[in-house]
Amino acid sequence: MDEVVVIRTGSGPEVLLVHGGAGPRTTWGALSALADRWTLAYVHRRGYPPSPAPLTSQDYEADAQDLAPLLIGRPHVVAHSYGTLGALIAAAAAPGSVRSLTLIEPPLAFLLPGDPDVTRLERLGDAVLTHGMDTDPAELREFLRLAGASVDEGPLPDEVVAGVRRAHGARLPSRARPRLDLIRRARVPVLVASGDHAVAHERICDALAATLDGERTVNPGAGHFVAAAPGFTDRLDTFLRTSDN
Repeated sequence: MDEVVVIRTGSGPEVLLVHGGAGPRTTWGALSALADRWTLAYVHRRGYPPSPAPLTSQDYEADAQDLAPLLIGRPHVVAHSYGTLGALIAAAAAPGSVRSLTLIEPPLAFLLPGDPDVTRLERLGDAVLTHGMDTDPAELREFLRLAGASVDEGPLPDEVVAGVRRAHGARLPSRARPRLDLIRRARVPVLVASGDHAVAHERICDALAATLDGERTVNPGAGHFVAAAPGFTDRLDTFLRTSDN
């Protein structure tokens, strides 16, 4: 009863889908066509029904523990935003258990120390996770837009408020230091993806692809939810095929 829920659809080699702050349906809905060739395994992180609530708050270290047993079958792993942190930690602990890694706009500001745009993105994210709805209103809205939420100058939609409250108190991404060297040393195939909507995300993704000796794709049109952008499904399918060994 304490395990996270994984819902599978399709047939073929498994693709483990690890969402971030938004749920699986919002994050991965556009990838449904891939079920013709791949088994799409939708992980529901703790706090996202039908998975159980987290013991305290959102925590990428707990995510990594939840993901570890799901790697036994050596799946491809596709992860988004906050979900990339747990995926990277789990992959670094057992790089031979990951057939490939696709990482979409990960919050890894430590790769670019001193970059003002990256530093601001990290500061905004830490503020929202630390203070929740008590974050400075202008900074809260700025971060929500960067994170893909549809917000204007009016009251925040109920689902956005619920998302902020769910994230409040989470372990801060600024503290994460996944062992990228172990993943690179194991020669895990890597694809790093971004949506060309924020310069900080682009720079982080460029740096991560270089660090992991990975492939790089930029797919604009859906903001932070890159999986829904035109052309991404085909690009991912091509990468998975070439990495499926």
